[in-house]
Amino acid sequence: MSQAIPLRTDTLRERIPPHAYDAERAVLGGIMLDPEALEKLEGSLQPEHFYVEANARIFYVILELASKGQPVDGLTIKDHLERRQELESTGGEAYLADLVGAVPTSANVKHYADIVRERFVLRQLLSVCSDVSRDVYEETGQDVIEHLDIAEKNILAIAENFNRSRPAFSKMSDLMLETYKELEERYAQKKLVTGVATGFDDLDSMTAGMQRGDLIIVAGRPSMGKTAFSMNLAQNASLRSDEEGVVAVFSLEMSTQQIAMRMLACEARVDMSNLRTGRFSADDWRKLASASGSLAESKIFIDDTPAISVMELRSKCRRLKRENKHLDLVLIDYIQLMSGRASADNRAQEVSEISRALKGLAKELDVPVIALSQLNRSLEQRADKRPVMSDLRESGAIEQDADVIMFIYRDEVYNKKPENEGLAEIIIAKQRNGPIGDVKLTFVHKFTRFENHISAGFDD
Repeated sequence: MSQAIPLRTDTLRERIPPHAYDAERAVLGGIMLDPEALEKLEGSLQPEHFYVEANARIFYVILELASKGQPVDGLTIKDHLERRQELESTGGEAYLADLVGAVPTSANVKHYADIVRERFVLRQLLSVCSDVSRDVYEETGQDVIEHLDIAEKNILAIAENFNRSRPAFSKMSDLMLETYKELEERYAQKKLVTGVATGFDDLDSMTAGMQRGDLIIVAGRPSMGKTAFSMNLAQNASLRSDEEGVVAVFSLEMSTQQIAMRMLACEARVDMSNLRTGRFSADDWRKLASASGSLAESKIFIDDTPAISVMELRSKCRRLKRENKHLDLVLIDYIQLMSGRASADNRAQEVSEISRALKGLAKELDVPVIALSQLNRSLEQRADKRPVMSDLRESGAIEQDADVIMFIYRDEVYNKKPENEGLAEIIIAKQRNGPIGDVKLTFVHKFTRFENHISAGFDD
């Protein structure tokens, strides 16, 4: 019978957490020697970063004195501590005198402060690991994915806070120099797309591309081509961008093989029905070979986990970005098939939480997130079946959280007229930082492909 390996948790708890006693003293002493040294820290150091409680209290007093415009020296700090009845508990006059004598100069205060912050981060890591360990042992009812997501989220938050120094004020003169330089570059490049290009000229002209940090909703009734359009966006972002784009596709309705088949038909411009039946011409084989090579070299990653949760999706996106150094587009087909918290009161609340979380994901990873959405059946009863905002299923939260909302509408689905054949409208119903309006595209059904629309007057 195997024996359980004893855990060393008690031993670990008895160990002294990482700290830098001498660096803490050097920071305080340097500031007391030269109060202007405090400005070098630019708010990056806070009392909670100190391990020794007495040092944290003294630094708090230093910040309080500085905020009131009062002198910062041994006498004012002593007086302030006395009035707070904390002088003796922080070491008394003798300790303050020792601090001043601990460093000969204030020149290295910033360096010592960085050491103090680094030790604080290490203590935070230990705290997160301890919390995770406690939750696992206490069996709080969370599943493995939830435990992993919480741990990953908390550790990433520590890393982000450590890397993000508190910014000082930006002078308008500096901002104008930077802005003017950027305008000169844009003018020289004549660049119309500032985000991730959609690959459709008129759509890019209206949106300037898919902007990082945006939640983009693409909605339409069945058979309008939502999936085809979104997969075209994914292919264009990866294959036709200036730099090879890293794209994450989450398909909750179709398998990875089905998505790959659609992308291949689109890229090769081969009839999708021929791919299903295997009836290929020699020319088809040539096109398929070329297209499959391009797709094989692309950085499109497809996940077909059914009813994926936001936590699992977020974890996979974080990992993908970490492994590839960047992430350029996240696509979800579609939002109503995702699973939310089991404790949500109703499906509308569940979708609301999913929508809000996807917007948070877009901001966290600095990536455009495209989420497909269904529309209510009620629009089928109207004479004009072009979608409007109120047609979004569980629309309240989606409408609020989205930066861009696009509807796909093809009149030929309802009205079989020659002039409607292949004509698709992308209705931009909401764009937080741009105009709204319609863009015409051409839908080539047999290739599951959308293309730039060329009006009849300009045909060859």
